[in-house]
Amino acid sequence: MTYGEINSEICFVRFVEFFKHAGANAPRTFTAQKREVPGEGTPQREIPPDSIVHNQIATFIPADANKKNMDLPDEGFADVPGGRVKYHIVDADLNGTPLLVLHGGPGATWEYLEPLAALEGGRPVVFYNQLGCGDSDRPDDLSLWTLERYVDELAAVREALGLDRVHLLGQSWGTMLAVEYMLTRRPAGVMSLILSAPCLSASRWAADGRRYLQTLPETHRQAILRAEAAGTCDDQGYQEAMAAYYRRHLCRLDPWPDCLTKSFERLNAAIYLQMWGPSEFTVTGSLRDFERAGRLHEIAVPTLFTCGEFDEATPGTTAYYHRMMPGSEIAVFEGASHQHHLEDTADYLVLLREFLARVETGAGE
Repeated sequence: MTYGEINSEICFVRFVEFFKHAGANAPRTFTAQKREVPGEGTPQREIPPDSIVHNQIATFIPADANKKNMDLPDEGFADVPGGRVKYHIVDADLNGTPLLVLHGGPGATWEYLEPLAALEGGRPVVFYNQLGCGDSDRPDDLSLWTLERYVDELAAVREALGLDRVHLLGQSWGTMLAVEYMLTRRPAGVMSLILSAPCLSASRWAADGRRYLQTLPETHRQAILRAEAAGTCDDQGYQEAMAAYYRRHLCRLDPWPDCLTKSFERLNAAIYLQMWGPSEFTVTGSLRDFERAGRLHEIAVPTLFTCGEFDEATPGTTAYYHRMMPGSEIAVFEGASHQHHLEDTADYLVLLREFLARVETGAGE
């Protein structure tokens, strides 16, 4: 039996149930204060010296915006290769350049990115669940779960919704999709990129995950290694070990916000296994050879990288992407992790508003 043949529903569904009951042992806070997991030590900080460290909430007053209807319902379906995807538009009646949001996974849903609905700044915010995810069509065809088809899907969503000019925000797997779209399609009308918790080198991601694994308590580390060797994750010790890993590096809030729990509960494990693998740091799927850091210089639009201090997308690796992309910006959220948009929502939204305002001012909008 290969790892890809294990009962994926047991792995993901039971893990979510464990987290709903156990919670994460970190203080609940929405400011960018340092968080530590009690009794487990703290991984070494690696905040790059040239980054912006957000540890105070800035102020921002958005400019007044005129109203203009996008001639689209707030919710609906768009035709894409392989089926239909469900979209949701916040503030569709505003005339600013829309922000199009690409959720992570692969196989997750956009619900965990709900805080972006409060972005303001006079622009619509457009969410959609990728094919196979959430309320979008869920065809039972593994051949559809490819990077190339998801790039085609993104292009189809832009066309269907009339997004001629747009800012793109990708989170986690969504950053892979955004960068591949920019490199292969060379699309017109993309005004900027926001690459949040980026994964642009599968090998670096896996190596960083393995280093984090070494910082776990020995009992947790051994439980994960035993499960990997046996090709099974239906074990209480493994579930507890992964919970410890996730509460350090995925989301450090206790309890997890409902929007994040909902996305985990609705995760399409078949897509995740097909494209990524059995765990965050074991990459066996079709994205295992994804390496785009060396081509980031080909992307000329203004770009902002964000990550958390304890992010799976480590500050060191995110700073490496930043250096590979001349003119880009980087912000590291102190005390936060992969879901820093949930852990430090106010700071995150201020950062996005200010970045988008600078881009649009520079473009003469």
